[in-house]
Order: sequence, then structure tokens, then C-alpha cells
Amino acid sequence: MKTDHITGGSQSTHPTKRLGRGRGNGRGKTCCRGHGGSGQRSGYSTKPGFEGGQMPLYRKLPQRGFNNFNFRTEYSVVNLSDLSRVEGSDIIDKEALVKAGLVRPNALLIKVLGDGDLSVPIKVKANKFSKSAEEKIKSAGGEIIQA
Repeated sequence: MKTDHITGGSQSTHPTKRLGRGRGNGRGKTCCRGHGGSGQRSGYSTKPGFEGGQMPLYRKLPQRGFNNFNFRTEYSVVNLSDLSRVEGSDIIDKEALVKAGLVRPNALLIKVLGDGDLSVPIKVKANKFSKSAEEKIKSAGGEIIQA
């Protein structure tokens, strides 16, 4: 039997360290936290990349190139195959998609993609449509409304 194949049992995990139970066990008084400072307080944690006050690596390295993260436009994506789940409205817009659970209520922009097929004509109101989605909606006899 190998020790890394042992499962279950009382010895499979280490017992937890019992902190603050007197000087005798080596984990009394400060309970391995040191003397004072924020590290000794409950709930203390450092932010990612913090190096104890030393200039962190991510600030030492040069920033190169352009990053679009702050200027991007994010769309909530809905496929044509999902539009069949929307019921009870003549125009499928943001409110109908939220009610059907396809889009979150805080979605700002909606884009319809052409994955799937349509059998019934529908009116869809969205901010953007892919070319394939546009063609499939029009070929099914539906209508596109730009929001």
C-alpha cells in the first residue's frame, strides 16, 4: 500500500492548529501573527501584487501598447435558436429577453447572432445584428428594428 493511495479514515487530514492556548505549545500569546500591526488584526488581507511595501513588480515593468479594456463596448449576445423561448410579445425587445431569462436586467446593448434557424416570422428589436441573423430573420418573413 502506498501512502498517496490512502482514502478516508481519521488520519487523512492534519488536525487544525490550536492557536492561543498558552505558551506551552509554541502557538500562544501572539498566535504566530507577530507583534501588532495590521497583519495581527482579524480580516486582514493584502491586495494581489502587494510586496510588503516594496515597489511591486507590475509597477516596475513598463507599460507598452494600447489596451482597449477601458473603451470597449460590451454586448449581451442572443442567438436565433434562443429567440424561440420568448413568448407573449409581438416585438422581441430587451424587456421580453429579460423576462425570458436570456439577458440580464443590467444589459446595456444587445446583439443578435445567427446561430440556429427560424420557422415563424418575428419582429426583433436590438442594437446590433450579425449578417447571418439579419438574413435568416428576413427570409423567415420577420422584421428587424434597430434600437
